[in-house]
Amino acid sequence: MSYAIVGFGKIGQALAHAFARRNIDVTVASRRPPEALAPQARAIGPTVVAKSLRDALEADTIILAVPFGEHREVAKALPSWEGKTVIDATNAFPAPEELDGLPSSAFVAKAFTGAKFVKGFSHLIAATLATDPIVEGGHRVVFLSSDDEDAIAPVAALAKQLGFAPVKLGKLNEGGALVHARGRTWGQLIFQDLFKKEQ
Repeated sequence: MSYAIVGFGKIGQALAHAFARRNIDVTVASRRPPEALAPQARAIGPTVVAKSLRDALEADTIILAVPFGEHREVAKALPSWEGKTVIDATNAFPAPEELDGLPSSAFVAKAFTGAKFVKGFSHLIAATLATDPIVEGGHRVVFLSSDDEDAIAPVAALAKQLGFAPVKLGKLNEGGALVHARGRTWGQLIFQDLFKKEQ
């Protein structure tokens, strides 16, 4: 399984730290050329490699860490998203009117036709996401939601590999609503730094 993070701002870099901590290879890309990202990628760890967007999108699993409004540009970079898993780590706040009542991830998913689409890693602030998720004898929780039940399992497995405790919330507009903004109100689970004790 190969992984890429698209977007190399605070959230993208925080996620890159999570991969580096576990020595898991990950490609990072953004609108900037790879040589502009390379020094920061190298500073995070040897398993973090900056590439062009086109090369990064060859990965099996792509974590979307761009500002919400840029998701369409990423989606256009591939003619088909069949066979890809897209993890949406974006947040739309305040929720724009164009969503027309949809959770932002359901709106984003429409652009990635054919992809297995999961909202995840989006409720923690970057500074928290960047730190070791093994805390106080437990694991920091990440919430996952998807309209495709089968899509969640491999993302949950990745979350565990990275040291997090995945918690499945169900469909995007059901349990997933807890990690989506509504108008000018954050979802109830956003910014909740929760831990799951080891059994």
